[in-house]
Amino acid sequence: MSPRREFGVIIAGNELLNGKRGDKHLPHVIRVLSARGQEVLWCRIVGDDKQRLVHEFRQTRNGSIPVFCFGGIGATPDDRTRQAAATAFGVRLERHAEAARLIERQFGGEAYPHRIRMAELPENCLLIPNACNRIPGFTLNDHHFLPGFPEMAWPMLDWVLDRYYPALDELHLERSVRVPGVRESDLLELMERLARRHKAADLFSLPRLGEGASVEIGFRGGRAAIDAAFSDLISALQERSMVFEVVPA
Repeated sequence: MSPRREFGVIIAGNELLNGKRGDKHLPHVIRVLSARGQEVLWCRIVGDDKQRLVHEFRQTRNGSIPVFCFGGIGATPDDRTRQAAATAFGVRLERHAEAARLIERQFGGEAYPHRIRMAELPENCLLIPNACNRIPGFTLNDHHFLPGFPEMAWPMLDWVLDRYYPALDELHLERSVRVPGVRESDLLELMERLARRHKAADLFSLPRLGEGASVEIGFRGGRAAIDAAFSDLISALQERSMVFEVVPA
């Protein structure tokens, strides 16, 4: 299988779990990474409880992939991501001189006494610039902490990707067909054979139940790998005289 870079995503905020707001970050991250030949391996939505956040960061810090964390780095009492990250990574929370300077430049005397709290960051972290209001995010090891506001966070996400994780030369593509009136079990033997023959491509199956039942079968991967697998899939369906339609890319 062609090499690709994978990421984890943590989205913090009680408002996502109690239904006051819906998440916009995950669909955006998926689109951005896909365009760069990269992908999301997992996503976790966590409330604002500090101990819960510490638990999550202690788990993910031992992983092998970079992590983007959205939300909870503001100055209000329910913003606990900065403190939880410091605890989980075993470092102190301290006034970051450059972050303080940026906040003071942006807000002048109104930086005190509240906004300046957002310069209290885990020691030895690196700053992520925020073109919207200069209040930076931060990177700790391979964890990248961004605001919860999309208008701030998404340009910062682009900056992190451009700086640390350049796009891959070969983008991953997807090709699939939709087979009406069948169940996954009807196609299981075919899918297993295709998966064995085309290990360089990722086979996927998406059933639709109820009226208009169908199964979408396809492959994700590099162009050469999925072209070969998709051609084999088409031939196999034609040999079985099965009706299908190609799903637009």
